[in-house]
Amino acid sequence: MTDEYLWPARNVAEYAYCPRLFYLMEVEGIHVPSSDTEEGNIVHSRVDKPGSKPQTPDAAQEAGAHVSQKPESVRSLTLTDKKLQLTATLDLAELKGVEAVPVEYRRGRPRHAVIAPPPDDPDDAQQKPLTRPEPWPTDRVQIGLQSILLENNGYIVPRAVLYYAAEKRRLEITIDAAIKAEAIDTLEAAKDCAAHQRPLPLVNDPRCPRCSLQPVCLPDEINYQRFTDRKPELTPRKIWPPRDDGIHVVAQKDGIRIGVRGMSLYVTDRNGKKTSEVPVTNIESLSIIGKVQLTTQALHVLAERNIPIAFLSGAGRMIAMIDPLGPVSASVRAAQFKGFNDPVKCLEITKRLVAAKISNQRTMLLRNFPDTPKKCARELKTLISNTLDAATIDSIRGLEGNAAAIYFEQFPNMIKCDAASEFAAHGRQRRPPPDPINSCLSMAYTMLAHECTSAARIAGLEPSLGAYHVYRPGRPALALDLMEPFRPLVADSVALTAFNKNELRDSHFRRTAAGCLLSDAGRRAFFNAYGRRLNTDVTHPVFDYRLSYRRMIILHARMIAAWLRGEIPRLEFLTTR
Repeated sequence: MTDEYLWPARNVAEYAYCPRLFYLMEVEGIHVPSSDTEEGNIVHSRVDKPGSKPQTPDAAQEAGAHVSQKPESVRSLTLTDKKLQLTATLDLAELKGVEAVPVEYRRGRPRHAVIAPPPDDPDDAQQKPLTRPEPWPTDRVQIGLQSILLENNGYIVPRAVLYYAAEKRRLEITIDAAIKAEAIDTLEAAKDCAAHQRPLPLVNDPRCPRCSLQPVCLPDEINYQRFTDRKPELTPRKIWPPRDDGIHVVAQKDGIRIGVRGMSLYVTDRNGKKTSEVPVTNIESLSIIGKVQLTTQALHVLAERNIPIAFLSGAGRMIAMIDPLGPVSASVRAAQFKGFNDPVKCLEITKRLVAAKISNQRTMLLRNFPDTPKKCARELKTLISNTLDAATIDSIRGLEGNAAAIYFEQFPNMIKCDAASEFAAHGRQRRPPPDPINSCLSMAYTMLAHECTSAARIAGLEPSLGAYHVYRPGRPALALDLMEPFRPLVADSVALTAFNKNELRDSHFRRTAAGCLLSDAGRRAFFNAYGRRLNTDVTHPVFDYRLSYRRMIILHARMIAAWLRGEIPRLEFLTTR
Protein backbone atom coordinates (compact mmCIF):
# COMPACT_ATOMS: atom_id res chain seq x y z
CA MET A 1 0.00 0.00 0.00
CA THR A 2 1.33 3.40 -0.93
CA ASP A 3 0.96 6.64 0.98
CA GLU A 4 -2.15 7.33 -1.08
CA TYR A 5 -4.29 5.88 1.69
CA LEU A 6 -3.88 9.15 3.56
CA TRP A 7 -5.50 11.27 0.89
CA PRO A 8 -8.81 13.01 1.58
CA ALA A 9 -11.54 10.58 0.55
CA ARG A 10 -13.09 11.30 -2.82
CA ASN A 11 -15.18 8.13 -2.87
CA VAL A 12 -15.56 4.86 -0.99
CA ALA A 13 -12.59 3.19 -2.68
CA GLU A 14 -10.07 5.44 -0.95
CA TYR A 15 -10.32 3.66 2.41
CA ALA A 16 -11.37 0.17 1.39
CA TYR A 17 -8.21 -1.27 2.93
CA CYS A 18 -9.27 -0.33 6.49
CA PRO A 19 -12.99 -0.57 7.38
CA ARG A 20 -12.54 1.41 10.59
CA LEU A 21 -10.81 4.27 8.81
CA PHE A 22 -13.51 4.25 6.13
CA TYR A 23 -16.18 4.38 8.84
CA LEU A 24 -14.54 7.27 10.69
CA MET A 25 -14.06 9.39 7.59
CA GLU A 26 -17.03 8.57 5.41
CA VAL A 27 -19.73 7.78 7.99
CA GLU A 28 -18.75 9.97 10.94
CA GLY A 29 -17.14 12.67 8.79
CA ILE A 30 -13.88 12.92 10.74
CA HIS A 31 -11.00 14.34 8.71
CA VAL A 32 -7.56 15.05 10.20
CA PRO A 33 -4.98 16.70 7.92
CA SER A 34 -1.43 15.40 7.64
CA SER A 35 1.66 16.24 5.60
CA ASP A 36 0.44 13.73 3.01
CA THR A 37 -2.98 15.32 2.66
CA GLU A 38 -1.45 18.80 2.42
CA GLU A 39 0.92 17.63 -0.32
CA GLY A 40 -2.06 16.00 -2.02
CA ASN A 41 -3.94 19.31 -1.88
CA ILE A 42 -0.99 20.99 -3.59
CA VAL A 43 -1.05 18.38 -6.37
CA HIS A 44 -4.80 18.99 -6.79
CA SER A 45 -4.64 22.79 -6.47
CA ARG A 46 -4.94 23.32 -10.23
CA VAL A 47 -7.03 20.35 -11.25
CA ASP A 48 -9.62 20.97 -8.51
CA LYS A 49 -10.73 24.30 -9.97
CA PRO A 50 -14.32 23.60 -11.08
CA GLY A 51 -15.09 23.87 -14.76
CA SER A 52 -18.45 24.23 -16.48
CA LYS A 53 -20.69 21.18 -16.21
CA PRO A 54 -20.92 19.43 -19.59
CA GLN A 55 -24.17 18.45 -21.21
CA THR A 56 -24.55 14.68 -21.43
CA PRO A 57 -24.69 13.18 -24.95
CA ASP A 58 -28.28 12.00 -24.46
CA ALA A 59 -29.43 15.43 -23.25
CA ALA A 60 -27.66 17.15 -26.11
CA GLN A 61 -29.28 14.87 -28.69
CA GLU A 62 -32.75 15.34 -27.14
CA ALA A 63 -32.29 19.10 -27.40
CA GLY A 64 -31.24 18.75 -31.04
CA ALA A 65 -27.78 20.11 -30.32
CA HIS A 66 -24.66 18.92 -32.12
CA VAL A 67 -22.28 16.92 -29.96
CA SER A 68 -18.83 18.35 -30.58
CA GLN A 69 -16.02 16.02 -31.65
CA LYS A 70 -13.42 18.41 -30.23
CA PRO A 71 -11.92 17.09 -26.94
CA GLU A 72 -13.18 18.90 -23.87
CA SER A 73 -11.54 18.79 -20.43
CA VAL A 74 -13.87 19.22 -17.47
CA ARG A 75 -12.34 19.63 -14.01
CA SER A 76 -13.88 18.68 -10.65
CA LEU A 77 -16.87 17.01 -12.27
CA THR A 78 -19.33 15.73 -9.66
CA LEU A 79 -21.59 12.84 -10.66
CA THR A 80 -24.31 11.07 -8.68
CA ASP A 81 -26.23 7.84 -9.17
CA LYS A 82 -29.24 7.47 -6.86
CA LYS A 83 -29.67 3.79 -7.63
CA LEU A 84 -26.09 3.00 -6.65
CA GLN A 85 -26.23 5.56 -3.80
CA LEU A 86 -22.90 6.87 -5.00
CA THR A 87 -21.45 10.33 -5.53
CA ALA A 88 -17.94 10.98 -6.82
CA THR A 89 -15.92 14.02 -7.83
CA LEU A 90 -13.69 13.36 -10.81
CA ASP A 91 -10.42 15.29 -10.89
CA LEU A 92 -10.66 15.58 -14.66
CA ALA A 93 -12.83 14.15 -17.43
CA GLU A 94 -11.60 14.26 -21.03
CA LEU A 95 -14.74 14.26 -23.22
CA LYS A 96 -14.88 13.72 -26.95
CA GLY A 97 -18.37 13.23 -28.28
CA VAL A 98 -19.89 10.25 -26.49
CA GLU A 99 -16.48 9.03 -25.31
CA ALA A 100 -15.21 9.97 -21.84
CA VAL A 101 -11.85 9.31 -20.19
CA PRO A 102 -11.67 9.92 -16.42
CA VAL A 103 -8.28 11.20 -15.22
CA GLU A 104 -7.38 10.83 -11.54
CA TYR A 105 -4.39 12.64 -10.02
CA ARG A 106 -2.41 10.82 -7.32
CA ARG A 107 0.28 12.31 -5.17
CA GLY A 108 2.46 9.19 -4.84
CA ARG A 109 3.84 6.45 -7.06
CA PRO A 110 2.17 3.52 -8.80
CA ARG A 111 2.65 -0.01 -7.62
CA HIS A 112 5.63 -1.70 -9.29
CA ALA A 113 4.87 -5.38 -9.83
CA VAL A 114 7.80 -7.74 -10.30
CA ILE A 115 7.63 -9.46 -13.68
CA ALA A 116 11.11 -11.06 -13.67
CA PRO A 117 13.78 -11.57 -10.97
CA PRO A 118 17.26 -10.08 -11.44
CA PRO A 119 19.73 -12.20 -13.38
CA ASP A 120 21.77 -14.57 -11.25
CA ASP A 121 25.08 -12.79 -11.74
CA PRO A 122 27.33 -12.68 -8.63
CA ASP A 123 29.50 -10.01 -10.27
CA ASP A 124 26.63 -7.57 -10.57
CA ALA A 125 25.11 -6.93 -7.14
CA GLN A 126 23.32 -3.80 -8.42
CA GLN A 127 20.95 -5.69 -10.69
CA LYS A 128 17.28 -5.03 -9.87
CA PRO A 129 14.24 -7.14 -10.77
CA LEU A 130 12.23 -6.13 -13.80
CA THR A 131 8.97 -4.43 -12.82
CA ARG A 132 5.99 -2.84 -14.48
CA PRO A 133 3.91 0.02 -13.07
CA GLU A 134 0.29 -0.75 -12.26
CA PRO A 135 -2.44 0.94 -10.20
CA TRP A 136 -2.91 0.26 -6.53
CA PRO A 137 -6.11 -1.69 -5.74
CA THR A 138 -7.87 1.35 -4.25
CA ASP A 139 -6.96 3.45 -7.28
CA ARG A 140 -8.28 0.75 -9.60
CA VAL A 141 -11.57 0.56 -7.71
CA GLN A 142 -11.90 4.33 -7.65
CA ILE A 143 -11.38 4.73 -11.37
CA GLY A 144 -13.82 1.84 -11.93
CA LEU A 145 -16.55 3.60 -9.96
CA GLN A 146 -15.94 6.83 -11.84
CA SER A 147 -16.24 4.97 -15.14
CA ILE A 148 -19.55 3.42 -14.07
CA LEU A 149 -20.93 6.86 -13.16
CA LEU A 150 -19.88 8.26 -16.53
CA GLU A 151 -21.49 5.33 -18.36
CA ASN A 152 -24.72 5.83 -16.38
CA ASN A 153 -24.72 9.42 -17.66
CA GLY A 154 -24.63 8.31 -21.29
CA TYR A 155 -20.91 8.18 -22.03
CA ILE A 156 -18.76 5.34 -23.35
CA VAL A 157 -15.67 4.81 -21.19
CA PRO A 158 -13.09 2.60 -22.95
CA ARG A 159 -10.17 3.58 -20.74
CA ALA A 160 -9.09 5.71 -17.78
CA VAL A 161 -5.91 7.49 -16.73
CA LEU A 162 -4.11 7.63 -13.39
CA TYR A 163 -1.49 10.36 -13.11
CA TYR A 164 1.11 9.65 -10.40
CA ALA A 165 2.77 12.96 -9.56
CA ALA A 166 5.79 11.52 -7.73
CA GLU A 167 6.97 9.88 -10.98
CA LYS A 168 5.16 12.24 -13.39
CA ARG A 169 3.74 9.08 -14.89
CA ARG A 170 0.47 8.90 -16.85
CA LEU A 171 -0.80 5.33 -16.50
CA GLU A 172 -3.58 4.25 -18.86
CA ILE A 173 -6.01 1.52 -17.77
CA THR A 174 -8.46 -0.39 -19.94
CA ILE A 175 -11.93 -0.35 -18.41
CA ASP A 176 -13.32 -3.86 -18.65
CA ALA A 177 -15.96 -5.94 -16.91
CA ALA A 178 -13.50 -7.18 -14.27
CA ILE A 179 -12.62 -3.68 -13.08
CA LYS A 180 -16.27 -2.65 -12.91
CA ALA A 181 -17.23 -5.82 -11.04
CA GLU A 182 -14.46 -5.23 -8.50
CA ALA A 183 -15.63 -1.64 -8.08
CA ILE A 184 -19.27 -2.66 -7.46
CA ASP A 185 -18.21 -5.35 -4.96
CA THR A 186 -16.15 -2.78 -3.03
CA LEU A 187 -19.04 -0.33 -3.07
CA GLU A 188 -21.44 -2.91 -1.64
CA ALA A 189 -18.89 -3.87 1.04
CA ALA A 190 -18.57 -0.19 1.99
CA LYS A 191 -22.35 0.19 2.28
CA ASP A 192 -22.49 -2.90 4.49
CA CYS A 193 -19.72 -1.49 6.68
CA ALA A 194 -21.53 1.85 7.02
CA ALA A 195 -24.77 0.10 8.03
CA HIS A 196 -23.21 -1.47 11.11
CA GLN A 197 -21.34 -0.30 14.20
CA ARG A 198 -17.84 1.10 13.74
CA PRO A 199 -15.44 -1.84 13.14
CA LEU A 200 -12.69 -2.54 15.65
CA PRO A 201 -9.18 -1.33 14.71
CA LEU A 202 -6.59 -3.40 12.89
CA VAL A 203 -4.00 -5.19 15.04
CA ASN A 204 -0.38 -4.02 14.77
CA ASP A 205 -0.91 -2.82 11.23
CA PRO A 206 2.28 -1.25 9.80
CA ARG A 207 0.28 1.51 8.11
CA CYS A 208 -1.08 2.97 11.36
CA PRO A 209 1.97 5.06 12.36
CA ARG A 210 1.68 7.28 9.27
CA CYS A 211 -2.09 7.60 9.45
CA SER A 212 -3.29 11.03 10.58
CA LEU A 213 -6.39 9.42 12.15
CA GLN A 214 -4.37 7.26 14.54
CA PRO A 215 -5.07 9.55 17.54
CA VAL A 216 -8.80 9.15 16.77
CA CYS A 217 -8.82 5.44 15.97
CA LEU A 218 -6.39 4.47 18.83
CA PRO A 219 -5.61 1.03 17.36
CA ASP A 220 -2.74 0.14 19.72
CA GLU A 221 -4.39 1.46 22.87
CA ILE A 222 -7.68 -0.35 22.23
CA ASN A 223 -6.10 -3.65 21.21
CA TYR A 224 -3.70 -3.57 24.18
CA GLN A 225 -6.69 -3.62 26.53
CA ARG A 226 -8.78 -6.02 24.43
CA PHE A 227 -6.18 -8.78 24.22
CA THR A 228 -4.77 -9.08 27.73
CA ASP A 229 -3.08 -12.40 26.88
CA ARG A 230 -1.01 -10.77 24.11
CA LYS A 231 0.27 -7.68 25.96
CA PRO A 232 4.00 -8.08 25.21
CA GLU A 233 3.20 -8.40 21.51
CA LEU A 234 0.70 -5.53 21.51
CA THR A 235 2.57 -2.96 23.61
CA PRO A 236 1.43 0.38 22.15
CA ARG A 237 3.83 1.90 19.68
CA LYS A 238 4.94 5.42 20.51
CA ILE A 239 3.04 7.00 17.65
CA TRP A 240 1.67 10.16 19.27
CA PRO A 241 3.99 13.17 19.28
CA PRO A 242 4.30 14.09 22.99
CA ARG A 243 3.08 17.66 22.43
CA ASP A 244 1.22 19.61 19.80
CA ASP A 245 2.82 22.61 18.16
CA GLY A 246 -0.33 24.70 18.19
CA ILE A 247 -0.76 28.06 19.88
CA HIS A 248 -3.38 28.50 22.61
CA VAL A 249 -4.19 32.20 22.53
CA VAL A 250 -5.45 34.08 25.60
CA ALA A 251 -6.73 37.64 25.07
CA GLN A 252 -7.35 39.46 28.35
CA LYS A 253 -6.51 43.17 28.07
CA ASP A 254 -9.60 45.40 28.15
CA GLY A 255 -10.26 47.32 24.95
CA ILE A 256 -8.30 45.22 22.48
CA ARG A 257 -9.93 44.13 19.25
CA ILE A 258 -9.32 40.84 17.40
CA GLY A 259 -9.94 40.88 13.67
CA VAL A 260 -8.60 38.97 10.72
CA ARG A 261 -6.20 40.01 7.98
CA GLY A 262 -5.48 37.39 5.35
CA MET A 263 -5.05 34.15 7.31
CA SER A 264 -3.87 35.80 10.53
CA LEU A 265 -5.64 37.11 13.60
CA TYR A 266 -4.88 40.84 13.72
CA VAL A 267 -4.93 42.31 17.23
CA THR A 268 -5.21 46.07 17.83
CA ASP A 269 -5.49 48.17 21.00
CA ARG A 270 -8.29 50.60 21.81
CA ASN A 271 -6.60 53.24 19.62
CA GLY A 272 -6.44 50.96 16.58
CA LYS A 273 -2.68 50.36 16.86
CA LYS A 274 -1.47 46.86 15.99
CA THR A 275 -0.24 44.91 19.02
CA SER A 276 0.25 41.41 17.56
CA GLU A 277 -0.53 39.12 14.63
CA VAL A 278 -0.97 35.33 14.91
CA PRO A 279 -1.26 32.92 11.93
CA VAL A 280 -4.61 31.12 12.14
CA THR A 281 -3.03 27.84 10.98
CA ASN A 282 -1.06 27.64 14.26
CA ILE A 283 -3.97 28.33 16.62
CA GLU A 284 -5.50 25.48 18.65
CA SER A 285 -7.85 27.49 20.88
CA LEU A 286 -8.79 31.05 21.81
CA SER A 287 -9.78 32.24 25.30
CA ILE A 288 -11.22 35.73 25.71
CA ILE A 289 -11.26 37.25 29.20
CA GLY A 290 -13.09 40.44 30.04
CA LYS A 291 -13.83 43.30 27.64
CA VAL A 292 -12.21 42.06 24.43
CA GLN A 293 -13.86 42.52 21.03
CA LEU A 294 -13.95 39.72 18.41
CA THR A 295 -15.09 40.54 14.88
CA THR A 296 -17.56 38.42 12.92
CA GLN A 297 -14.94 37.84 10.21
CA ALA A 298 -12.50 36.43 12.78
CA LEU A 299 -15.25 34.26 14.22
CA HIS A 300 -15.98 32.79 10.77
CA VAL A 301 -12.30 32.06 10.08
CA LEU A 302 -11.85 30.34 13.44
CA ALA A 303 -15.04 28.31 13.00
CA GLU A 304 -13.96 27.11 9.55
CA ARG A 305 -10.84 25.65 11.15
CA ASN A 306 -12.72 24.08 14.08
CA ILE A 307 -11.00 26.32 16.66
CA PRO A 308 -13.05 26.60 19.90
CA ILE A 309 -13.52 29.99 21.56
CA ALA A 310 -14.13 30.41 25.30
CA PHE A 311 -15.48 33.62 26.82
CA LEU A 312 -14.62 34.19 30.50
CA SER A 313 -15.36 36.95 32.98
CA GLY A 314 -12.55 38.98 34.49
CA ALA A 315 -12.79 36.77 37.57
CA GLY A 316 -12.25 33.67 35.45
CA ARG A 317 -15.85 32.37 35.38
CA MET A 318 -16.85 30.63 32.15
CA ILE A 319 -19.61 32.65 30.44
CA ALA A 320 -19.94 30.95 27.07
CA MET A 321 -18.13 28.67 24.70
CA ILE A 322 -18.41 28.76 20.92
CA ASP A 323 -17.78 25.34 19.47
CA PRO A 324 -17.65 24.92 15.66
CA LEU A 325 -20.29 22.69 14.09
CA GLY A 326 -17.87 19.92 13.21
CA PRO A 327 -18.82 16.28 12.61
CA VAL A 328 -20.61 14.64 15.53
CA SER A 329 -20.55 10.86 15.85
CA ALA A 330 -24.14 9.73 16.38
CA SER A 331 -22.93 6.30 17.48
CA VAL A 332 -20.66 7.77 20.19
CA ARG A 333 -23.43 10.05 21.46
CA ALA A 334 -25.93 7.17 21.47
CA ALA A 335 -23.47 5.02 23.44
CA GLN A 336 -22.95 7.89 25.89
CA PHE A 337 -26.65 8.43 26.49
CA LYS A 338 -27.21 4.69 26.93
CA GLY A 339 -24.15 4.18 29.13
CA PHE A 340 -24.75 7.10 31.47
CA ASN A 341 -28.35 5.99 31.97
CA ASP A 342 -26.99 2.69 33.29
CA PRO A 343 -26.29 2.94 37.08
CA VAL A 344 -23.73 0.12 36.87
CA LYS A 345 -21.64 1.91 34.21
CA CYS A 346 -21.94 5.24 36.02
CA LEU A 347 -20.69 3.63 39.23
CA GLU A 348 -17.80 1.95 37.42
CA ILE A 349 -16.44 5.13 35.82
CA THR A 350 -17.04 7.12 39.01
CA LYS A 351 -14.93 4.69 41.04
CA ARG A 352 -12.03 5.01 38.61
CA LEU A 353 -12.24 8.81 38.38
CA VAL A 354 -12.39 9.52 42.11
CA ALA A 355 -9.83 6.87 43.06
CA ALA A 356 -7.38 8.41 40.56
CA LYS A 357 -8.06 11.89 41.95
CA ILE A 358 -7.45 10.85 45.58
CA SER A 359 -4.32 8.97 44.54
CA ASN A 360 -2.96 12.08 42.81
CA GLN A 361 -3.83 14.26 45.83
CA ARG A 362 -1.85 11.88 48.04
CA THR A 363 1.09 11.96 45.61
CA MET A 364 1.07 15.76 45.56
CA LEU A 365 1.24 15.91 49.35
CA LEU A 366 4.02 13.36 49.67
CA ARG A 367 6.02 15.00 46.87
CA ASN A 368 5.69 18.63 47.99
CA PHE A 369 5.47 18.23 51.78
CA PRO A 370 7.87 15.50 52.93
CA ASP A 371 6.64 15.94 56.52
CA THR A 372 3.07 14.97 55.64
CA PRO A 373 1.66 13.23 58.74
CA LYS A 374 1.70 9.47 58.26
CA LYS A 375 -1.88 9.38 59.48
CA CYS A 376 -3.01 11.60 56.57
CA ALA A 377 -1.18 9.51 53.97
CA ARG A 378 -2.61 6.34 55.47
CA GLU A 379 -6.15 7.73 55.54
CA LEU A 380 -5.94 8.81 51.89
CA LYS A 381 -4.72 5.36 50.90
CA THR A 382 -7.65 3.79 52.76
CA LEU A 383 -10.06 6.17 51.01
CA ILE A 384 -8.73 5.03 47.62
CA SER A 385 -9.43 1.40 48.54
CA ASN A 386 -12.88 2.25 49.93
CA THR A 387 -13.74 4.19 46.76
CA LEU A 388 -12.96 1.20 44.53
CA ASP A 389 -15.16 -1.00 46.79
CA ALA A 390 -18.05 1.49 47.10
CA ALA A 391 -21.55 0.32 46.22
CA THR A 392 -23.16 3.68 45.38
CA ILE A 393 -22.18 7.01 43.84
CA ASP A 394 -23.49 8.88 46.89
CA SER A 395 -21.07 6.96 49.13
CA ILE A 396 -18.22 7.88 46.75
CA ARG A 397 -19.18 11.55 47.06
CA GLY A 398 -18.80 11.22 50.81
CA LEU A 399 -15.39 9.55 50.43
CA GLU A 400 -14.24 12.25 48.00
CA GLY A 401 -15.34 14.94 50.46
CA ASN A 402 -13.32 13.31 53.25
CA ALA A 403 -10.27 13.14 51.01
CA ALA A 404 -10.66 16.80 50.01
CA ALA A 405 -10.87 17.85 53.66
CA ILE A 406 -7.62 16.02 54.49
CA TYR A 407 -5.87 17.29 51.35
CA PHE A 408 -6.78 20.98 51.67
CA GLU A 409 -6.00 20.98 55.38
CA GLN A 410 -2.42 20.09 54.45
CA PHE A 411 -2.38 22.20 51.26
CA PRO A 412 -0.87 25.34 52.90
CA ASN A 413 2.13 23.25 54.00
CA MET A 414 3.09 22.81 50.34
CA ILE A 415 3.29 26.60 49.77
CA LYS A 416 6.47 28.40 50.80
CA CYS A 417 5.28 32.00 51.00
CA ASP A 418 3.16 34.29 53.18
CA ALA A 419 0.00 33.56 51.17
CA ALA A 420 -0.13 30.11 52.80
CA SER A 421 -1.26 31.45 56.19
CA GLU A 422 -4.17 33.36 54.66
CA PHE A 423 -5.29 30.26 52.77
CA ALA A 424 -5.00 28.18 55.96
CA ALA A 425 -7.34 30.61 57.73
CA HIS A 426 -9.98 30.48 54.99
CA GLY A 427 -9.65 26.94 53.66
CA ARG A 428 -10.80 26.21 50.14
CA GLN A 429 -13.47 28.75 49.11
CA ARG A 430 -14.76 29.47 45.62
CA ARG A 431 -17.48 32.13 45.50
CA PRO A 432 -15.99 34.58 46.01
CA PRO A 433 -12.33 33.58 46.47
CA PRO A 434 -11.16 35.42 49.61
CA ASP A 435 -7.38 35.19 49.11
CA PRO A 436 -4.75 34.90 46.34
CA ILE A 437 -4.35 31.11 46.49
CA ASN A 438 -8.10 30.51 46.31
CA SER A 439 -8.30 32.98 43.42
CA CYS A 440 -5.52 31.18 41.54
CA LEU A 441 -7.12 27.77 42.16
CA SER A 442 -10.50 29.00 40.90
CA MET A 443 -8.94 30.34 37.69
CA ALA A 444 -6.99 27.10 37.19
CA TYR A 445 -10.09 24.94 37.68
CA THR A 446 -12.05 27.09 35.21
CA MET A 447 -9.36 26.79 32.55
CA LEU A 448 -9.04 23.04 33.17
CA ALA A 449 -12.81 22.67 32.75
CA HIS A 450 -12.51 24.54 29.43
CA GLU A 451 -9.71 22.17 28.39
CA CYS A 452 -11.80 19.10 29.30
CA THR A 453 -14.87 20.47 27.52
CA SER A 454 -12.84 20.85 24.32
CA ALA A 455 -11.39 17.34 24.76
CA ALA A 456 -14.87 15.85 25.18
CA ARG A 457 -16.09 17.51 21.99
CA ILE A 458 -12.98 16.38 20.10
CA ALA A 459 -13.80 12.81 21.18
CA GLY A 460 -17.39 13.16 19.92
CA LEU A 461 -18.87 13.21 23.43
CA GLU A 462 -21.56 15.53 24.79
CA PRO A 463 -19.90 17.59 27.60
CA SER A 464 -23.17 18.31 29.41
CA LEU A 465 -24.02 14.64 30.11
CA GLY A 466 -21.82 13.08 32.78
CA ALA A 467 -21.75 10.05 35.05
CA TYR A 468 -20.54 11.41 38.40
CA HIS A 469 -21.46 15.09 38.44
CA VAL A 470 -25.17 15.86 38.42
CA TYR A 471 -26.06 17.42 35.10
CA ARG A 472 -28.13 20.56 34.88
CA PRO A 473 -28.54 23.35 32.29
CA GLY A 474 -25.30 25.13 31.50
CA ARG A 475 -23.09 22.69 33.41
CA PRO A 476 -20.48 20.60 31.52
CA ALA A 477 -20.96 17.54 33.74
CA LEU A 478 -18.79 15.20 31.66
CA ALA A 479 -15.99 17.78 31.49
CA LEU A 480 -16.13 18.03 35.30
CA ASP A 481 -15.95 14.23 35.48
CA LEU A 482 -12.97 14.12 33.14
CA MET A 483 -11.03 16.80 35.02
CA GLU A 484 -11.16 15.03 38.42
CA PRO A 485 -7.86 13.10 38.06
CA PHE A 486 -6.20 16.19 36.58
CA ARG A 487 -7.20 18.67 39.31
CA PRO A 488 -4.19 17.95 41.56
CA LEU A 489 -1.77 17.30 38.69
CA VAL A 490 -2.57 20.40 36.63
CA ALA A 491 -4.60 23.03 38.49
CA ASP A 492 -3.17 22.56 42.00
CA SER A 493 0.33 22.16 40.61
CA VAL A 494 0.05 25.48 38.74
CA ALA A 495 -0.86 27.27 41.98
CA LEU A 496 1.96 25.63 43.94
CA THR A 497 4.58 26.37 41.29
CA ALA A 498 3.48 29.96 40.69
CA PHE A 499 3.54 30.92 44.38
CA ASN A 500 6.62 28.90 45.36
CA LYS A 501 8.65 30.37 42.48
CA ASN A 502 7.39 33.88 43.24
CA GLU A 503 5.75 34.16 39.82
CA LEU A 504 2.53 35.17 41.61
CA ARG A 505 2.70 37.66 44.49
CA ASP A 506 0.21 39.63 46.51
CA SER A 507 0.70 42.61 44.14
CA HIS A 508 -0.78 40.47 41.32
CA PHE A 509 -4.22 40.50 42.99
CA ARG A 510 -6.97 43.06 43.54
CA ARG A 511 -9.06 42.76 46.68
CA THR A 512 -12.60 43.97 46.01
CA ALA A 513 -16.11 43.42 47.34
CA ALA A 514 -16.42 40.68 44.69
CA GLY A 515 -13.46 38.82 46.19
CA CYS A 516 -9.75 38.55 45.52
CA LEU A 517 -9.15 38.75 41.75
CA LEU A 518 -6.12 38.48 39.50
CA SER A 519 -4.91 41.74 37.94
CA ASP A 520 -3.87 41.97 34.26
CA ALA A 521 -0.24 41.32 35.24
CA GLY A 522 -1.35 38.51 37.51
CA ARG A 523 -3.33 36.83 34.72
CA ARG A 524 -0.30 37.02 32.43
CA ALA A 525 1.86 35.35 35.07
CA PHE A 526 -0.84 32.74 35.71
CA PHE A 527 -1.24 31.82 32.05
CA ASN A 528 2.52 31.49 31.63
CA ALA A 529 2.59 28.95 34.46
CA TYR A 530 -0.59 27.24 33.24
CA GLY A 531 0.70 26.87 29.68
CA ARG A 532 3.98 25.40 30.88
CA ARG A 533 2.15 22.83 32.98
CA LEU A 534 -0.11 21.68 30.16
CA ASN A 535 2.95 21.26 27.94
CA THR A 536 4.79 19.16 30.54
CA ASP A 537 5.22 15.51 29.52
CA VAL A 538 3.93 12.74 31.77
CA THR A 539 4.04 8.94 31.43
CA HIS A 540 0.79 7.08 30.89
CA PRO A 541 0.35 4.44 33.62
CA VAL A 542 -0.91 1.72 31.23
CA PHE A 543 0.57 2.47 27.80
CA ASP A 544 3.96 3.59 29.17
CA TYR A 545 4.54 6.39 26.67
CA ARG A 546 4.87 10.09 27.41
CA LEU A 547 2.41 12.78 26.38
CA SER A 548 1.85 16.36 27.45
CA TYR A 549 -0.96 16.91 29.94
CA ARG A 550 -2.99 18.59 27.20
CA ARG A 551 -2.72 15.55 24.92
CA MET A 552 -3.23 13.22 27.87
CA ILE A 553 -6.61 14.85 28.57
CA ILE A 554 -7.66 14.29 24.93
CA LEU A 555 -6.48 10.67 25.09
CA HIS A 556 -8.59 10.09 28.23
CA ALA A 557 -11.66 11.57 26.54
CA ARG A 558 -11.20 9.26 23.55
CA MET A 559 -10.73 6.25 25.83
CA ILE A 560 -14.02 7.11 27.59
CA ALA A 561 -15.71 7.11 24.17
CA ALA A 562 -14.12 3.74 23.31
CA TRP A 563 -15.22 2.31 26.67
CA LEU A 564 -18.80 3.51 26.20
CA ARG A 565 -18.87 1.85 22.77
CA GLY A 566 -17.65 -1.43 24.28
CA GLU A 567 -14.31 -1.37 22.45
CA ILE A 568 -12.26 -1.66 25.67
CA PRO A 569 -13.24 -3.61 28.81
CA ARG A 570 -12.23 -1.06 31.47
CA LEU A 571 -10.96 2.47 32.07
CA GLU A 572 -7.64 3.49 33.60
CA PHE A 573 -7.08 7.15 34.50
CA LEU A 574 -3.79 8.97 34.94
CA THR A 575 -2.02 8.56 38.26
CA THR A 576 1.57 9.59 39.01
CA ARG A 577 4.11 8.37 41.52
